[in-house]
Amino acid sequence: MRKGLLRYLVPGFVFQSIVIGGGYGTGAEITAFFASKGMLGGLLAMAVTTVTWSVLCALTFEFVRIFRCYEYHSMMRQLLGRYGILYELCYLLMLLLVLGVVNATAGTMVQDLLGLPPWFGGAVLSAAIFFLAAEGTQTIEKVFSLWSWVLYAVFSLFLLEVLLHSGGDVWGELTKFEIQRGWALSGLRYAFYNLGVIPALLYTVREVRTRREAVLCGALAGVLGILPALLLLLAMGCDLAGAAAAEVPVSVVFGALDMSWLHLLFQIVLLGTLAETGAGYIKALNDRVEAAVRRKRGACPRPLLLLVAGSGVLLGLGVSSFGLTELISQGYGSICWGFFAFYALPMLTIGVRQIKQSKP
Repeated sequence: MRKGLLRYLVPGFVFQSIVIGGGYGTGAEITAFFASKGMLGGLLAMAVTTVTWSVLCALTFEFVRIFRCYEYHSMMRQLLGRYGILYELCYLLMLLLVLGVVNATAGTMVQDLLGLPPWFGGAVLSAAIFFLAAEGTQTIEKVFSLWSWVLYAVFSLFLLEVLLHSGGDVWGELTKFEIQRGWALSGLRYAFYNLGVIPALLYTVREVRTRREAVLCGALAGVLGILPALLLLLAMGCDLAGAAAAEVPVSVVFGALDMSWLHLLFQIVLLGTLAETGAGYIKALNDRVEAAVRRKRGACPRPLLLLVAGSGVLLGLGVSSFGLTELISQGYGSICWGFFAFYALPMLTIGVRQIKQSKP
């Protein structure tokens, strides 16, 4: 049993670890959804995203606590009955796309850092993903939690250096009070963009015993998930226009700082988050397979789970090797609407009704 505050933080740490993929960590998603609305508008949009994530996490955690369905297949069967397969199809497609994107991103990063061919970076990342997924729940929770602290520390150091060098520019952006139209919709869109992640971390709330604990875990998950984005947005305030126009927004800020050691440290942290993202998606698939086999046979052989993890990793490598990064990125939008239709909307309606009708 996790003790004290840690039991409330671990779901949020795992949520943040899976959410923060390449587009989040490099600042590309931050500029697209938040910085494009102005500094103050971006902060307001982040508030919308945070509330949306926290509400859905809290509802989902309470739902799985009541019905004891700690993997996404069982949860969707309880929520949608036989139509739960629609969510699973979206999840499997997203799994393939995410693995392709993180492998392609890792290949590019390793090539830029070390001059090695892209396939090497993808292979190293895939090995890390397979190791984490194969080790199981306890290792994933420990590694994700520890790496979250590392990430928060490095991102905070990054912001601190920006403030020391260009604090006036950041303050100037804040005092413009710029709020572009559509900030609320942008915040909702980004929240929906990551909806598929929440059912992938149900194993982290097995120790939740009361409704109060479920709600607190959900509220903290939304806050912990958005915190790195908040630090990045404030840091990019030193040159918001330049960052918004760049393909890799954080590179603009590091160019102004001229701190190669901090940039290298930042890249290492991002590589770790890519491995966490891939491992988090595969872990949820392993949980689904294990639960299905246990229902039929009473036990699930470990080699089967290793086979599932290995197959997922190889499929991700295959997708990334075809150079489909642009196509993959465009594919997120359609699948995310699927998550909204087959998870978020049912949870906010059918799920709430089932929670209310359940016995204490």
